[in-house]
Amino acid sequence: MFLHSAARILMIGGLLVAVAGWWMKGVLPDPAKLQLDELNEPVQTRVRKPPIDTQVNGVDYRIQPRYAYELNAVVVSLHHSDSWWDYAHKEWGDHVNVMDLCVAWGDSVRSGAYRDVSFDNSQWECHWSYRSERAMKFFKNEQVSNNHIVTDDPSLARALLNIHVGDQIRLRGYLVDYTTFKDGRALGTRVSSETRTDTGPGACEVLYIDGFEQSGSPNRGWRIAQWAGLGALLLGLVLWMFLPMRVDD
Repeated sequence: MFLHSAARILMIGGLLVAVAGWWMKGVLPDPAKLQLDELNEPVQTRVRKPPIDTQVNGVDYRIQPRYAYELNAVVVSLHHSDSWWDYAHKEWGDHVNVMDLCVAWGDSVRSGAYRDVSFDNSQWECHWSYRSERAMKFFKNEQVSNNHIVTDDPSLARALLNIHVGDQIRLRGYLVDYTTFKDGRALGTRVSSETRTDTGPGACEVLYIDGFEQSGSPNRGWRIAQWAGLGALLLGLVLWMFLPMRVDD
């Protein structure tokens, strides 16, 4: 009787905790949980550097730095280029654009208005829409950007997998243009935006990073809760499977 009740509690409780963790892990954090004094405008400085010729997964690239760039912001949406449904990067043979990070900063975050905005990433772009009058009044479109994160460093690419929605991050590197080559022939060039005020499909920053830091991860507890709940659910199911069938009088 006790073991049957314990298994039932593990299954029901684990499912509830897992669902709550899954739902809340993507909720944008309250400004009080962030280091607001760091969420300033990006720092962008013109540089003159030679192009970087590199190869990733057998594909050749030429990366041309144009601006030194540092960005302190909150991740509001993201997309991994190796996602199963991402066909565009595979067709183009693009292995240096490892992910897109859509981020917000400044008064749009400090006021909390960004929490009333819905963000979503496609294969190339970040889209957003307002869900309240507060968002329409206080959220500034020039304080959000989609960043095509470019790296030819495998260890850095793996480390980027630790970035999640709701994290406060600091990115350092260069705004770049990069060209993809096949058999010595240029297939196409992606050009970085130079300003946060442009719009449209070409309005994304192309950021070749040489490092990043996570200043905070307010949703980490919810991510842990999701996996803990799934573990409890699995344990309850296994326990239930091996218990003798109950026969009620």
